Amino acid sequence: MSNPPSARAVPPIPEALYGAVQMRQIDRTVIEQHGIPGITLMRRAGEAAFRQIMTNYAAIDHLVVVCGPGNNGGDGYVVAGCAHRIGIRVTALASAPPATEDAATAARDYLNLGGAICEGDLSSLSPLASADLVVDALFGTGLSSAPKGTAADLIRRMNAAATAGCPLVSLDMPSGLHSDTGAAFDPCVTARLTITFIGLKVGLLTGRGRSHAGEIVLEDLHIPAEARHAVAPTARLIQPPTLEKRARDMHKGEAGRLLVVGGDGGMMGAALLAGEAALRCGAGLVTVAGTAAHPDFAARHRPELMSADAERLPLEDADAADVIVLGPGLGQSEWSERIFTKFIGCKAPLVVDADGLNWLARISPRPRPRPNWLLTPHPGEAARLLQCTPAEIEADRLRAAREIQAKFGGVCILKGAGTLVADADGGMFLCDRGNSGMATAGMGDVLSGVVGALVGQGLPLSQAASAAVWLHASAADAAVRRLGERSLLARDVIDHLPPLIRQAEPF
Repeated sequence: MSNPPSARAVPPIPEALYGAVQMRQIDRTVIEQHGIPGITLMRRAGEAAFRQIMTNYAAIDHLVVVCGPGNNGGDGYVVAGCAHRIGIRVTALASAPPATEDAATAARDYLNLGGAICEGDLSSLSPLASADLVVDALFGTGLSSAPKGTAADLIRRMNAAATAGCPLVSLDMPSGLHSDTGAAFDPCVTARLTITFIGLKVGLLTGRGRSHAGEIVLEDLHIPAEARHAVAPTARLIQPPTLEKRARDMHKGEAGRLLVVGGDGGMMGAALLAGEAALRCGAGLVTVAGTAAHPDFAARHRPELMSADAERLPLEDADAADVIVLGPGLGQSEWSERIFTKFIGCKAPLVVDADGLNWLARISPRPRPRPNWLLTPHPGEAARLLQCTPAEIEADRLRAAREIQAKFGGVCILKGAGTLVADADGGMFLCDRGNSGMATAGMGDVLSGVVGALVGQGLPLSQAASAAVWLHASAADAAVRRLGERSLLARDVIDHLPPLIRQAEPF
């Protein structure tokens, strides 16, 4: 049986993220302008994949490679040939005969080595049951609809083998996963390792891609760098932020005056989490404006927080803030509607979150776009903003983020696995940090406080959004390493922010 992946340094993931169209452009440029034949790229891909497989799984007696008709299948035949050469028992299962010239060449090369390909009706075959490792080379980036027929049956069989403990490695993309959106068709391979080629696909890192791709390794196949640089990426990875060093004579009024508006009855905790997160990220003065029923809750929770009655707070005082975070714990009551209506028109920059977004969707179905606000929806809130369903949001998260930004202006943070930031300049940024432990109450409130703190300290909206998302998710990852995913609380994320903030500041 194969060994589990050994501990090793994983190379950093590059910043640029691509979709299927961009990858075809890069391939065409490499082949036509740089004179590297497609079959050469295919051989490089298969050989690189085999090296990764042997690095991760040193002892393989029986390798099963499941090949589709396209070039992804061709990559699989190269892997099969590499294994056959060194004496590994190989079974190549084909969902259909090769349909491209390069794939056909790769299949012939494998057959000429003495390999065999099983095609046609595979229902009576059971090689997957005896495999030490399975390689998924069915579809790659070209899939745009749900797999059917033999291909669908092979995906289900591969997943069943993986469930039984057999490592499953995908080439380029897990078959059934959309390379542009991260949406998973039914069925979809759930890989332990995905070896992707030339450029990183955005669908591996957002939506369902995070669950289906497993560990991701990029093999660039040594193509000329200018071939990649000539194609604009679909999105860019958010990088660790750098914060300006504070002046020695700075006072609290210059570090950002932040107002958190929310905290209806029974939901004051959300506003307090946002306020405390803002303090931990450098906000100089933070006031929590909630209901008159609990004016002292903020001080009892965190003495550094100030509090106010949201209904009695003068609007001129609100507009004196450097940023207003509107929505944590705001609720859906009559009081909530009054408070939302009062503060949504403030001139100060706004971070709108939680029930602030729900009121925005309800009251402003045709809003006037505003340049100085930042919206932070999760998929359910995003669906209300766009008047669609959460499933439609998750089917194409990048499009949803762009549509929200275009409709409302400012900056949109679309939360979820592979959080996205869409800005007014057409930029799309993706966070590859975070974990499933963040699926708990209060996480979004903490993020809104981090965003507010950075906006209040003068960062441009897009920069503040990206930095906040990275800090928030990275703090959650640090907390999970100590506490585990099931035990993670939003408050734990706040506790792990200070070391990251310190790292972001120059010495």
